[in-house]
Amino acid sequence: MVTAKDVAERLQVSISTVGRALADDNRISVDTRQRVREAAADMGYAGNSAARIVRGQSSNLVGLIVPDIRNSFYANVAHQLSVTLSQYGYHLMLAESGDDRSTELRHVRDLVAGKAAALIAVPSGSPHPELVKLLESIPHVQLLRKQQGWGEQCFGIGDNEALREATAHLAQLGHTRVAYIGGPLSLSTGSERLRGYRSVVRDHQMADEPELQNLIPPASPDGAAKVVRELLASKQPPTGLVLGSVQLTIGVLDALTSDTTAVPHRLSIVGFGDEPGFSWWGPGLTTMTLPVAAAASSCALWVVDRLRAPTDNSAAYTALMSGRLQIRGSTARLD
Repeated sequence: MVTAKDVAERLQVSISTVGRALADDNRISVDTRQRVREAAADMGYAGNSAARIVRGQSSNLVGLIVPDIRNSFYANVAHQLSVTLSQYGYHLMLAESGDDRSTELRHVRDLVAGKAAALIAVPSGSPHPELVKLLESIPHVQLLRKQQGWGEQCFGIGDNEALREATAHLAQLGHTRVAYIGGPLSLSTGSERLRGYRSVVRDHQMADEPELQNLIPPASPDGAAKVVRELLASKQPPTGLVLGSVQLTIGVLDALTSDTTAVPHRLSIVGFGDEPGFSWWGPGLTTMTLPVAAAASSCALWVVDRLRAPTDNSAAYTALMSGRLQIRGSTARLD
């Protein structure tokens, strides 16, 4: 096995110089850092993360915990985080919580024990009490959701603003009976999106009825399909529908395709997120595009900044990125 000593002997430098150069230490000249990296790569030297951990140092790994890795929404987040972090010498380690707080706790415990440099999480709705204490020992930040117990740092999307814009679009087209399918109030995203929808309903004196407001798990496309079928079969079906989750949008589109529901003549729809297939679906889905890449990239840069120049991690910081309404053929003026 090639060691740091072997690299040092080849370049006629000290072992400490090799270590600092590979850690991108500014005390080592750019030229020397480049020579060390090239020699290490040529000789097949991979470093010794285990030794650094034994000495009490953090690794160059940054943990990411998401609810569901099958969701392309989170896949895009992970990709952008990985690309940005790798530019600064950090590597992303992905874990899935299933929105289960015990699973989430286990992942955080393992990351802390493994001396991860930092933690980025899309947190579950109710963190385990033990997790709150564990977070004191690792730099961490919330992404997309902001939940109590996870601190005061968060990079997200303007959920309230996004749903206001989506609902207002239907109101301006003359729709007064607009339904909503979104996530539960236990999640910050669910409560903020519902609040945005309801504010437009009140402002425009639209139908404000419990049966029009449907809150289900955000990763439940089958549940969304069931809800939209029930809405359309009701005595007073809505003429408009606003969605508050990418997965729920997918479920509704699948249901309407199989049922051959006339969109937008029978039902105008505004989706959430803009998956590649959304522009191809039916007449093209009117939807809220989300600045996922911008939020993830900004979050990664914040983490790098905190790791390179540590500060008080308790200081509150929230950055919200604005979505944009993409109008296509799934919405139309009410006749």
